[in-house]
Amino acid sequence: MKIASFDVDAQKGFTPICPEELPVPGGAEIVPALNEMAEFADLRIGSKDAHPRNAVWVVEKPEEMLAPLDYPEADLTWVRHCVPGTDGFEQLDGLPEPNQYDYFVWKGMEPDLHPYGACYHDISEQLSTGVIEFLHAEKVAFILVGGLAFDFCVKTTILQLARNGFKVVVYLPAVRALTKDGETETLNQLEKTENVSIAHNYQELATFCRK
Repeated sequence: MKIASFDVDAQKGFTPICPEELPVPGGAEIVPALNEMAEFADLRIGSKDAHPRNAVWVVEKPEEMLAPLDYPEADLTWVRHCVPGTDGFEQLDGLPEPNQYDYFVWKGMEPDLHPYGACYHDISEQLSTGVIEFLHAEKVAFILVGGLAFDFCVKTTILQLARNGFKVVVYLPAVRALTKDGETETLNQLEKTENVSIAHNYQELATFCRK
């Protein structure tokens, strides 16, 4: 049984390194845990948001975020984040460069597309990023997931992988949520989701990988 690890959107734009973007509390602290996941994996997968400056969902102030939008593939407003060429776009220090991963996804590049999960370029999940097909072709059955933010892009990626038949383990030391309420709601949802398990610490992660 092949194991893959998946670093979802582990970018500086989702950490206090870039406070004007989406500074997930503790977001910069997940690198050691992501690297721990990779130690158990045969393949390492990664993803990044790569958003244009002129995206239809951009608002200037944090208090204007999370307002509904009337676009089929961009559902909520967000402050500008993870624009290519900026610090926020960059991987967290201590992670591989994108070309050192076995497969890497850039998502959200169109101004009117704002996907959350890394498996599809669109919210309606009609346009694959190719990662599901890659994992099936490599005969991966088991995927370890971490990244940012837990209550949005990480959660959606996990659900997409689980719906496509993969066994998924969420490594909690390798995730951080945008809000405490979001963390609680996401954990409650994932604990009830078929094909998804939670590893609370390194020992539990090792146990799952040795089954």
